[in-house]
Amino acid sequence: MLPELEIVLVNTRFPENIGMAARACANFGCKNICLVKPEKKDLLNAIPFATPKGLNILKNIRFSASLSEAVSCSNIVYGTTARTGGWRKAIQCPDEAAEKMVTYTDQKISLVFGSEDRGLINSDIMICDYLVHIPTTSEATSLNLAQAVLIMLYEYSKAAKKQNIFNKMGINKESPGKLITNKDKERLLEAFKIMLLEIDGLHGDNPDYFMLQWKEMFAKAQLKRNEYDALMGLCRQVHNKLKRDA
Repeated sequence: MLPELEIVLVNTRFPENIGMAARACANFGCKNICLVKPEKKDLLNAIPFATPKGLNILKNIRFSASLSEAVSCSNIVYGTTARTGGWRKAIQCPDEAAEKMVTYTDQKISLVFGSEDRGLINSDIMICDYLVHIPTTSEATSLNLAQAVLIMLYEYSKAAKKQNIFNKMGINKESPGKLITNKDKERLLEAFKIMLLEIDGLHGDNPDYFMLQWKEMFAKAQLKRNEYDALMGLCRQVHNKLKRDA
């Protein structure tokens, strides 16, 4: 069972793919699917593809108006992408990502997939902590959405079983402890951006782009609540100091 994992599907076009994703979830014990602004909210056509196994998951799907809202309570957010290079750095393979994901015990993990025709857009990718790419041959077209979900769930399930064997042998990977939520990360990044702009620490016309290195650093740091509070306090103190001196 993968109770801590939620599959998040963004801007899906075809209910049939949602049904097949629900079937994949049922096969690997993942109970949670969230749909972000699907083109069609009527899931009648998804039912035959979900099969009886996936019907419960289909019935309990939750809907969100944005990806930011969908993952606001998540501690770790993985996004999938077919495109690599450029500013999309440190992209992991499915097995590598899964090995890491299973170490996040007691954390809520969101695994995000984009629409069938264009995948995740840049603004959605910037919300994710880590990126995963499923490699295919250069001649291959992009994977079907449900196929991508199936592959990631298979790798996650395989890694979870392996981790369970290690646990029984007393070989445990240290858990980072309870991490802050994605909503907290967004608040911290915004506070840091404002602070850096105030002290002229960000240059250029696109401060969000230059904030990517901070976002990557905060993701790697796996911040806990006390660390988050300390950094937010620092931002407030710098802001108040500059305001007094103005």
